[in-house]
Amino acid sequence: MATSELTLPQKTSGAPPRRRVRVMGAGKQLHAGPVTYVVLVLFALVSLAPLVWTAIAASRTNERLAQTPPPLWFGGNLFKNLQTAWDQAGMGTAMFNTIFVAACITVGTVLFSTLAGFAFAKLRFRFSSALLLVTIGTMMIPPQLAVVPLYLWMSDLGWANQLQTVILPTLVSAFGTFFMRQYLVQALPTELIEAARVDGASSLRIVWHVVFPAARPAMAVLGLLTFVMAWNDFLWPIIALNGENPTVQVALNQLGTGYIPDDSVIMAGALLGTLPLLIAFLLFGKQIVGGIMQGAVKG
Repeated sequence: MATSELTLPQKTSGAPPRRRVRVMGAGKQLHAGPVTYVVLVLFALVSLAPLVWTAIAASRTNERLAQTPPPLWFGGNLFKNLQTAWDQAGMGTAMFNTIFVAACITVGTVLFSTLAGFAFAKLRFRFSSALLLVTIGTMMIPPQLAVVPLYLWMSDLGWANQLQTVILPTLVSAFGTFFMRQYLVQALPTELIEAARVDGASSLRIVWHVVFPAARPAMAVLGLLTFVMAWNDFLWPIIALNGENPTVQVALNQLGTGYIPDDSVIMAGALLGTLPLLIAFLLFGKQIVGGIMQGAVKG
């Protein structure tokens, strides 16, 4: 790596010889050593181990999975088990429902959390601090406590076993609001908003042309987290929906029923439920990571 030398001046002529300080050259890229690559490879292997084991189990028979030692390589029943899981769980309808539910929840959460975060971060109104504390305080309440009253409320509205029962209660997130508020406090200069108001921009135009562009990296991160959370949500969908109109997690729950559950088919269903998330990350992973890095540089 290129370095430069700085000579520190001395006050007196009788001082010791001048010291030379080595300074890292500006603009030079740091290079990782072999230890870094070893650690990264180990972390990658540990992270991929559950997914690989799921694929191995999905390619075997239930009898082989019950033997000791368990299989450590792929078998020849993968496509058969995938087809069985797809037919038994009704994965076609479940996939469509889950994509629709997760997309609606993601768009609503990102939109409303950004607006609320902008209000708490840059707008001045009465009781703003108290309202923010109340919003944060709702994260301390276990979601299980709200299951019974929420289900009764949805039943009174006539929405039992319908997708809006899963979508509407999660359109606003306290975590998302706090996350966007903390980001916009640093990433959005107040002077920029004041300049837009001096130019005659309305509040809606300020939000669209100033707030949203500044909050784009954080919105991408929040959208990713929200989509994964909505896709993997199990507790509320299993209560609010039935087997006729399921999400993926509700459909997978049906594979475990029976006197002797077929573990290989269950693993095949779990693999089917995981593949859309992997495909989404492969398609949009570069944009997501770029948004995270852009937000880190701005912060």
